[in-house]
Amino acid sequence: MKRAFMMVLSSAVATVAVSGALTAQQTPQGAGRGTPQTGAAGTRAVADIKGDGIKGRAELVERKDATGVVVDVMVTASGLKPGLHGVHLHAVGKCDPDFTAAGGHFDPGPAGNTDPDANHPFHMGDIPNLEVGQNGEGTLKTVTTRVTISPGPLSIFDADGTAIIIHGNPDQGITGEPKSGVSGGPRVACGIFTK
Repeated sequence: MKRAFMMVLSSAVATVAVSGALTAQQTPQGAGRGTPQTGAAGTRAVADIKGDGIKGRAELVERKDATGVVVDVMVTASGLKPGLHGVHLHAVGKCDPDFTAAGGHFDPGPAGNTDPDANHPFHMGDIPNLEVGQNGEGTLKTVTTRVTISPGPLSIFDADGTAIIIHGNPDQGITGEPKSGVSGGPRVACGIFTK
């Protein structure tokens, strides 16, 4: 029974990924910066992102559309090397004593697997890469149906909170062996979501 449930859940997650639950509009070099629409009280989350010479901000806004609950995601950052950087919501709302305190990728549920590389890109917290321009700045705008801000089984405000991590390398968008780094490698910046 447990295996059948896991297969059904895996199938549902794969369908969500294929059906466009994650879409991205990436704007390098800081162009086109804007603010997501404001959600109702309790449907907005923010995180100040910090790393060695890196600063940024993430904003999540939950809303309803014809398909159900969606979350607008906007990440801005500066001080990064040019190119693509993996960005993920991580399972624990901690950045100290180092960024490993944030745990694996956000992936709640009876069949969840937070290993950053082994279950990738099917975690609930997997979002597209951040593209950074030659000036070290980048903006990522995307939409996800994989998480919520309001209470529920996919809420980022669970018992231990949620962090956002920017990685030093691109997310290759594939499943790899644990600790292989296919999801972005070293963690270079971290922020904790608050309401």
